[in-house]
Amino acid sequence: MQFESNKSLTQLNTLGFSQLAEHYIEVDSDDMLNEVIEHANRQDWPVFILGGGSNIVLTKDIPGLVIKLSSETLAYENRAEENSWKFRLTASAGTNWHRLVRDSMSRGIPGLENLSLIPGSTGAAPIQNIGAYGVELADRFESLRALHLKTNEWHTFDLSACEFGYRDSYFKRHSGEFCVTSVNLMIGNDKPFETGYASLKQALEQVDADQLTPVLISDTVCKIRQSKLPDPAQLCNAGSFFHNPVVSQQVYEELKLKTPNIVAYPQDEERVKLAAGWLIDSIGLRGTRRGAVGVYDKQALVMVHHGGGTGEQLLAYADEIRAAVKDKYGVTLTMEPMIV
Repeated sequence: MQFESNKSLTQLNTLGFSQLAEHYIEVDSDDMLNEVIEHANRQDWPVFILGGGSNIVLTKDIPGLVIKLSSETLAYENRAEENSWKFRLTASAGTNWHRLVRDSMSRGIPGLENLSLIPGSTGAAPIQNIGAYGVELADRFESLRALHLKTNEWHTFDLSACEFGYRDSYFKRHSGEFCVTSVNLMIGNDKPFETGYASLKQALEQVDADQLTPVLISDTVCKIRQSKLPDPAQLCNAGSFFHNPVVSQQVYEELKLKTPNIVAYPQDEERVKLAAGWLIDSIGLRGTRRGAVGVYDKQALVMVHHGGGTGEQLLAYADEIRAAVKDKYGVTLTMEPMIV
């Protein structure tokens, strides 16, 4: 085992904040992970699992041991049923999520096209229950394998055990207890294409239904995302920084009376999801800066780091934005990335 000391994490988080890991190691197998965790427990090191670094805000150096899972493997098992064909896709946690999506597209297997170009690793996808353009991971999820870090014992979680919610899961509510090492997805032609999300529907409105393919939808989603979200290699960011708040139908009706053009999406008969980016944009904060940090000029939902700043500065401006939205609309925004 080769541990690095005082490892710079600047290139390992997409916001580009310059923090250090007291100890750092890359792990490429389950057996190695068991060995590393056993060593960390003997040394009484706290353990932090680092995925793609695309959904964290580093505000300090990380004590103990930072582990990055490096194995990238994909395996397909044909699970065809009557009148449909399906595949179980098993991916190791270190696999880049978009690579997984595009690999399934290259094989002509539908199911993940709406989740194209989401940054990060496959192991982190269930933590956040990633979602985009009308599809969540939970809609394609079967099970996962994870190691309990304190006991060094393996567990399998099915869909129910993961307790998925909107950008939420059992693992997010029990942060630091488990390390996800592989994920099983069920994909195929058993479900219709999901093209009802407003921007995707508009982009595909000239395409006949019989011309839709997984690759076409995936390419369209990529174009939409690229038009709204900056490339972290060009401008440091963590994607969408705030959750879209879900409010009661009554609260929504009250807001609509005051602001008729408010952007919202019905969830069911009792709940409505508000567009957090629209709320921020409507009070004039899109494209604004506070020193080295700011709000992206093409999408108010994205906070960016222009270089030379700190996680604390970003969080301070995020709190300022949240206060402004609360004052204007009475709605509390919650932050999507993990704060470290």
